Amino acid sequence: MKKCISIVLFVLSCLSLSAQINTDRVLLMGRNALYYEDYVLAIQRFNMVINVKPWLGEPYFYRALAKYYLEDYQGAEIDCNNAVERNPYALNHYVLRALCRINQNRYALAEEDYQKAIGINPLDHGSWHNIVLCQIELKEYERADSSLDMMLRYWPKETEQYTMKAQVSLLRTDTLQAEKWTDRAIDLDAYDGRAWSLKAMFQANRKEYKEAEVSLDKAILQLPKTAALYVNRALVRYNQDNLRGAMSDYDACLDLEPRNYLAHYNRGLLRAQVGEDNLAIEDFNFVLNLEPDNTIALYNRALLLDNIGDYNGAIRDISAVIKDYPEFWDGYRQRAAIKRKIGDINGAERDEFKVLQARLDAAAGKKHPVRTRKKSERNIEDYAALVEEDTHEEENEYVSEYRGKVQNRQTELQPEPIYSLTYYKRESETNTYIAYCPEIEKLNDRKVLPKQLFLTDNEASMTEKQTEAHQTSISALSEQLDKKPNERDLLMRRALDYYHIRDFENAVSDMNALIQENGADALALVLRAQCRFAQLEVSRTTASASDLRLGYLMVVQDYYKASDLMPDAPFLHYNIGCVQVQLADYMAAQKSFTRALELDSHFPSAYYGRGVAYILGGQTEQGLSDLSQAGEYGLYTAYNLIKKYSKK
Repeated sequence: MKKCISIVLFVLSCLSLSAQINTDRVLLMGRNALYYEDYVLAIQRFNMVINVKPWLGEPYFYRALAKYYLEDYQGAEIDCNNAVERNPYALNHYVLRALCRINQNRYALAEEDYQKAIGINPLDHGSWHNIVLCQIELKEYERADSSLDMMLRYWPKETEQYTMKAQVSLLRTDTLQAEKWTDRAIDLDAYDGRAWSLKAMFQANRKEYKEAEVSLDKAILQLPKTAALYVNRALVRYNQDNLRGAMSDYDACLDLEPRNYLAHYNRGLLRAQVGEDNLAIEDFNFVLNLEPDNTIALYNRALLLDNIGDYNGAIRDISAVIKDYPEFWDGYRQRAAIKRKIGDINGAERDEFKVLQARLDAAAGKKHPVRTRKKSERNIEDYAALVEEDTHEEENEYVSEYRGKVQNRQTELQPEPIYSLTYYKRESETNTYIAYCPEIEKLNDRKVLPKQLFLTDNEASMTEKQTEAHQTSISALSEQLDKKPNERDLLMRRALDYYHIRDFENAVSDMNALIQENGADALALVLRAQCRFAQLEVSRTTASASDLRLGYLMVVQDYYKASDLMPDAPFLHYNIGCVQVQLADYMAAQKSFTRALELDSHFPSAYYGRGVAYILGGQTEQGLSDLSQAGEYGLYTAYNLIKKYSKK
């Protein structure tokens, strides 16, 4: 009897261990899918784990993260609640829930979560930062100041606290103290873009426009993607009568934010001043699409329509303005002149009589026009003035490792993605380079795959329907492989299915079996390498340095073997270079990218990758040259790095 009980207990323990292995594996597959932005697939995987082990907090947290990226903040918060309930000691559970609450404008509750986070780790800088921003949103400026004092005790040499102190001082209308904090930030770090932006604001308020422009140059060098900085510099340039410089800044702003109201409006005014009437009309059309009742923009468009000979359009716009401003005498005078051009003498005389009557009644002297006006000011007499924001407000930027794409949490000085085998690719409007691989062409021509196989560095995410199709295919192929366990085409098909549902471990197993049975196979080596690389990218933050190094070396070895079979394939040497950058072997990476360029001198990603390897290796000048070449061939992200590193 005891023997029977012990056997039963042994079987149950084995089943429990099997379930543990399965759920761990499914959880890993879900994290893989999350990393590669397949959020729907990720949620499916976490659902499976939750159904089997609902007492675990981890799958709820990761499912919340997937929902967060899908902007389902309410659903993500509910999952975070479940994660916190199951594990109240995990800092990340509170941090993610706080971000969900911030995105729902629930700042008091978000602050509570961050307070719990610093209760777990008092030195969690991101939580302290966001506590201050929540307190600012709640207009509790005194508490925000106190929190910043605490941060200064912990991190006295970080400039962020000083610029935030300046921001709080501004909100408390203490401009003098705000500038003092800003100067302290600059003294501590002369490369703090936000501090220079604040400094420029103080200088512009004192009409020190030349000095403000210098400060904004420094701010833009550090924060080249902040559209508001270009708007601010355009205004200080305008106040120095540098119209072309101001227009170029508005162009730069609109490259970053195509729907920026101020940039369109002010660029329209400047274009009108330099005689670019049709382009100015385009800007005012944009403004009026956003604000159809903006009579000041309407009047400016009327003046431009008059210039290009669209008199009926000009009269229509001016009439709409006069309807809102019946004592706008410039409008009557302008409409009278246009009516004379089209032969409406009676209409012109009626408008001119109104103007004459107004002159006789007027007792005040002529008003001097203003150069700029606040956005909220709608005095029609100031129609020619450029517009600026009503108040200077720093955009609250909440610190989080979850901002942007998951994979972008790494440093931005990285090569472009490796080239991978996939059924799904995104089309790029700029980088039109097509990597060619004859072995893929042969495989596609044989029609053994369910879809066309691509080689791309811009893989697309899958839909739920596509994911289900791959899972169904795996089941069918597994039945066929039970009868023909070493069939090359079946193993390749199933490995590709496993890859697309982000089960990299099984994909590698199938490629191991294929290579073991059929010998070295170029595409099998490439697929195994990309699956191993994908596994390593997901585990970068958790795996040990030695495990990562060993894994990357195995990836390089597979690519080298594949290049022996396909010696004229540039993408293989490019991929090798990308992996060598991860290994911090920058000299070897430079050689690999150079070999790729010897095989194809028009390979933009190879120029980009070699440029990155040069910069990381301390050879900035060579790196900038390569990045410039990458930009010429259509990889425009290179220009962001050029701007950042050209002055360093």
